[in-house]
Amino acid sequence: MRREFTLVLLAGAAGAGLVVLALRQAWAHAVFTPPKPLPVQDIPVTGQQLVPLAGALGLAALACLAAVIATRSVIRRAFGVLMAVLGAAAAVAAAAAVRTPAVLAAARASALDGPLGGSTTGGSSAGGAVHAVVIAGPGQVILAGAPWRAAVLAGAAAIVLAGLATAWRGPRWPAMGVRFERPGRTAPARRPEADSATMWESLSRDVDPTVDDATRG
Repeated sequence: MRREFTLVLLAGAAGAGLVVLALRQAWAHAVFTPPKPLPVQDIPVTGQQLVPLAGALGLAALACLAAVIATRSVIRRAFGVLMAVLGAAAAVAAAAAVRTPAVLAAARASALDGPLGGSTTGGSSAGGAVHAVVIAGPGQVILAGAPWRAAVLAGAAAIVLAGLATAWRGPRWPAMGVRFERPGRTAPARRPEADSATMWESLSRDVDPTVDDATRG
C-alpha cells in the first residue's frame, strides 16, 4: 500500500511539474517589421502568457497532492476527485487553439513590460540611441510550441490518473509519517513481581531480591 501511495504521489507531482515547465517555454514568435532603418523585432511568447489558466491549475493540483498526504479516508478521496478535475481542465485549456490576435497582444505587452520599456509606435532618445523596442506594423505569428503543448497534455493526463487512483484507492493508503506495528506483534510480558515468600527466602540467604539475576552474575 505504501509503495502504491508513493508511486501515485510521484506521478502527480511529475505531471504538475511538467505542466508548469512546458508553459514557461516559447509557444509562438511574433515578428514585427518596422520602417527602415529599424531592425526586425522577434518577440517570443510563452505558453504561460497564452494560457495562464493551465499554469494555475497545475499549481492547484500540487496543492491537492499536499492535501492528499495530510488527509485520510473520505476526505482524501474528495481531494483525488478534485485533482482529476484540475488535470482535465488544464488539458482543455492547453488544447485550445492559439489565435494570432492573442499572440500579438501578448508580444506587445511583453515589449512594454521589458527592462528598457517599450513602444508600439517607436521611440528614441535625444542622442539618437534607441531605448525602446519598436513594435510597428501588423506583425506575423510563427507557432513553435507544438511539442510543449503536447508536454502539457501529457502532464495533465498524469495528474488525472493520479487523481483517479487516489479517489479509488486513497482511503486504503496509510497516512504518511505514521508508523504501524506489524500485525500479531504483542507487547513484551512484564516481569512478575516477587511474592512475599520469595522475598523472605532471599533475605534469609543474604540475597537482595530487588536485583536481577543477570546483575548478580
